[in-house]
Amino acid sequence: MTAHDNALGAAASAMLQGRLDDPFAYLGPHGDESGRIVRSFQPGAESVELAARDGGQSLGKMEEIASGVFSGKLSEDRAYLLRITWPGGTVQETEDPYSFGLVLSDFDLHLFSQGRHFELANVFGAQPRTMDGVSGVAFSVWAPNARRVSVVGDFNNWDGRRHPMRVRHSAGMWELFIPRLGPGTRYKFEIAGADGGIVQKADPVARQTERAPATASIVAAPAEYRWTDDDWMAERAQRHAPQAPISVYEVHAGSWMKPEGGGDQTLDWRGLSDKLIPYAADMGFTHIELLPIMEHPFGGSWGYQPLGQFAPSSRFGRPEDFAAFVDACHRAGIGVILDWVPAHFPTDAHGLAQFDGTPLYEHADPREGFHQDWNTLIYNLGRNEVSGFLLASAIWWLETFHIDGLRVDAVASMLYRDYSRNAGEWVPNVHGGRENLESVAFLKHLNSIVPERCPGAMTIAEESTAWPGVTAPVSQGGLGFDYKWNMGWMHDTLQYIERDPMYRKWHQGDLTFPMVYAYSEKYFLPISHDEVVHGKGSMWAKMPGDRWQKFANLRAYLAFMWTHPGKKLLFMGCELGMKTEWNHDAPIPWDLLDDPQHASVQVLLRDLNRLYASEPALHALDTEPGGFHWLVSDDAENSVFAFARHGGDGPPIAVALNMTPTPRHGYRVGLPKGGTWREVLNSDAGIYGGSNLGNGGTIDANGVGWNGQPHSAELTLPPLAAVILRHEKD
Repeated sequence: MTAHDNALGAAASAMLQGRLDDPFAYLGPHGDESGRIVRSFQPGAESVELAARDGGQSLGKMEEIASGVFSGKLSEDRAYLLRITWPGGTVQETEDPYSFGLVLSDFDLHLFSQGRHFELANVFGAQPRTMDGVSGVAFSVWAPNARRVSVVGDFNNWDGRRHPMRVRHSAGMWELFIPRLGPGTRYKFEIAGADGGIVQKADPVARQTERAPATASIVAAPAEYRWTDDDWMAERAQRHAPQAPISVYEVHAGSWMKPEGGGDQTLDWRGLSDKLIPYAADMGFTHIELLPIMEHPFGGSWGYQPLGQFAPSSRFGRPEDFAAFVDACHRAGIGVILDWVPAHFPTDAHGLAQFDGTPLYEHADPREGFHQDWNTLIYNLGRNEVSGFLLASAIWWLETFHIDGLRVDAVASMLYRDYSRNAGEWVPNVHGGRENLESVAFLKHLNSIVPERCPGAMTIAEESTAWPGVTAPVSQGGLGFDYKWNMGWMHDTLQYIERDPMYRKWHQGDLTFPMVYAYSEKYFLPISHDEVVHGKGSMWAKMPGDRWQKFANLRAYLAFMWTHPGKKLLFMGCELGMKTEWNHDAPIPWDLLDDPQHASVQVLLRDLNRLYASEPALHALDTEPGGFHWLVSDDAENSVFAFARHGGDGPPIAVALNMTPTPRHGYRVGLPKGGTWREVLNSDAGIYGGSNLGNGGTIDANGVGWNGQPHSAELTLPPLAAVILRHEKD
């Protein structure tokens, strides 16, 4: 037996054992001194023959030289088919995957290695395409330390020996074109890892997946949705400007509303288009923000532990259904913001963890790579391929689905190496500091490429520390976000409103202090899902006092929020005065609207949104000190606050709040202009379920100076209420 025969025998043995790491060196067509030899591995087949691709005539039967390994000769260089006969007489004809050339270009591999390939989902993973005139699917996956990678699926009985892939060593990328597959095919990658284990992994760049708890990836059709939102896309930069009114309705798609008679089912994208979009539009919200809809294995994570960074969750339909939902939002004048999670990922065996038998996507050192709060793994953003993977994900959502903004989750956990860690549990940076320099570089890169590729799209940071310049331009040393969640405002104001009014006079600063730093960043005021779970109680339940006072406190707080500088975000259900915490397994209790008091909160919120959008003073100078000044900030004894808002071409607005149950009659408030002011909203009005105590239609401001203002008026301040005045004429 020759050395060549020994090598062939070793390769056949490796094939049978699933250890063949270079399948193209053994399978497919190969030159021989006596002609061309074709080898194919078809375990379980009764027979295999070669047939002409251009006519189907037989070119000769192949010999089974080892169990499932067939070999045959081609007398001439021509395109061929494999004609396989399976037990029971079923005959399958297919082109030979190992007769095709390279799938990926060297330039694609170069860009990927540099972390600058922003078209990952259109090039890598599973791409329906035509090669040499044959339709099929080009598969590729990054696994540089794997010993062998195969494509598995229904088409090969999930047998990892059947379709081993070619490795492109320059990038650690494995590839294979499998003919006659197409969209809808279920698949995974079977990886013989560097650690000796064999696992089946979902595709990291899959664009479609099975519905959880199933975990296979699905070959998606090319993204060819026909958009109808040209006008919206042309205008959205103006809609997202610091001078614009932005009011966001935060939604968990799986529990906003259940279909009638749906049991445990959720509304799909079509159902949400029919129900959610008109509701949000009628309520006056400018945007819908969705908790992460990237595919995730565990519904109880609310999407914050995603594994499908390019795949809309199959819980709600197909990718094209999601595109249609976004398109419908834009037609209704509503933008769409997605929560996006580049900080960490779950440890599920079918996911990214130890992807090729090594810590590939995560840090190897648990002091850097394991998130103690969430029992998740932390992306190694110091690797070009990993940071490029996440950047491509961000661009994918913005470009492919016309998403209007990404709210980046858990930014604080990314910025600090010692986040939620004790001494000795973290690794300093190269300078010995606690700042995570790799994350900083990643976020700056993200916020540099988004405006270049996706004009008008927003990035919003959930960042809870005093990190400087979160919304400052990258060119000025900032992180480059458009907006930041104002977690300090949220904490301080909720702390105040939860107190019994009897004790509020000692905590006046809780409501006034946020204005000290209000212009240090461009802010969103967030009352998000995080404030109504985990024992924190619903917004209604946080309020002190009896039933009437709870509603009054809630109405006053919402009016304060909507007139305070900063864009607005409110979690679903808060507009109903939900009594219980949010439960992701149950819909919002819409039956609360049968109660006039709960329905009145919804009416107030609708009116606040409309007032906020229609009055330039409430939004035009949101990020500039000239748009706000205190009228009353130091009347702690009476727990009264008053301030003025200015901006744009509209008249000034004055807001007065009485945060006790005691009405204040004849309470003088300084005003920036004299003449006639009109009470345009009173949270104590009867239509909102209040006591209907107020100031009637108009108030005359005289020339009596007060609170440092040239004019003033005596107001009636209702109990636990806000009154909003608009200047009408001098």
